[in-house]
Amino acid sequence: MRHYADVFKGITGRFQDGYVGAGHARGRLRKGTIALLVVSPDLVVQRLLLMTGRSVFTKFRREREVEGMTLAEFRAGRNPDAADSEEKAIALAIEQVDKIRSKAAAPGINQEFAAA
Repeated sequence: MRHYADVFKGITGRFQDGYVGAGHARGRLRKGTIALLVVSPDLVVQRLLLMTGRSVFTKFRREREVEGMTLAEFRAGRNPDAADSEEKAIALAIEQVDKIRSKAAAPGINQEFAAA
């Protein structure tokens, strides 16, 4: 857990604009995956980190091949219904980015009164 918290703090400190999504999924025999997805405000994937395993010594690995893809391209290459825990975790991270984006796009009460 400490490694996750340290990496998450590092990600949010380095990428201060855009969106961060986190997803987790348990695999077979309790082997699971955690995915951290960083997307820029113009919806380009800046970073994808995956941590798969059962051990406390498991570390995040950076998936460089997806960096620079648009979120739509990245989403098109995914299968959220796959049994693979990595695919499930990535799908949940994408879903979380979508939720954050929709909340940011929806006018809040403060924005409505600020315009008046």
